[in-house]
Amino acid sequence: MKKTTFLIVGKHPVLEALKNPSRKIERIFLTEDAQKKLNRENQSLNLFKSVSVFYKSRKELDNLCGRDETTHQGLVAEVEHLEEITLKEFVIDNKNKNINLIALEEVTDPRNIGSIIRSAVAFNIDGLIVKERSFPSKSKLLFKSASGGTEHIKIFKVSNLNTALKFLKTKEFWVSAFDVTATKDFTKNNWKGKNVLLFGSEGYGIKAKTLENSDFKFKVNMNDNIESLNISNTVSVVCHHIFQSNKKI
Repeated sequence: MKKTTFLIVGKHPVLEALKNPSRKIERIFLTEDAQKKLNRENQSLNLFKSVSVFYKSRKELDNLCGRDETTHQGLVAEVEHLEEITLKEFVIDNKNKNINLIALEEVTDPRNIGSIIRSAVAFNIDGLIVKERSFPSKSKLLFKSASGGTEHIKIFKVSNLNTALKFLKTKEFWVSAFDVTATKDFTKNNWKGKNVLLFGSEGYGIKAKTLENSDFKFKVNMNDNIESLNISNTVSVVCHHIFQSNKKI
């Protein structure tokens, strides 16, 4: 049975998809200038081998992208979703390793999720846990904001976040919630072992029922000039600190 396809746009998302042998690409739509530039910048790679290429004008690509307000940079790819591994399978396959996962509750803005993916990949986070029905898995904005990061991280779509957290706790994971009610500075924690970094939406934070499944509640210290950071910025700060801490271990 043929899988459904969707469009991703922009230089970095399309380039990383072309470089990923696990990503099935149906067609590439691009301008001749974009192809020349991509080939010039990646001379050691035969990027378009076994890929159907269709040349389009910028206006034609604008029409193809629709009204998503996404800059295509002369490159659009029609792709299939990556083959997925379940959270349970991943944990079993990596049971003897230190693992850091991010879990998102009610974070639905594709730009924020894309930026979170980008930071997660940059700072060696192993996977992202999201609620299946609220995850915009075909969003061009998400893929563009992730800047190719979707090709380098596992995304686990679960039907119930609390069920996933309870399962992970049985597998020696510590669940750390980043919440406005917290008083403990996250930089004082030891981030060895298996960790789930839990973040909620900017509007409502983490639900009380979900907080009950966390082992710790942390905050990100800042001065009083700004009330809070954007969720993607908060995640980036946290992931960078853990990345630096683990380099010293």
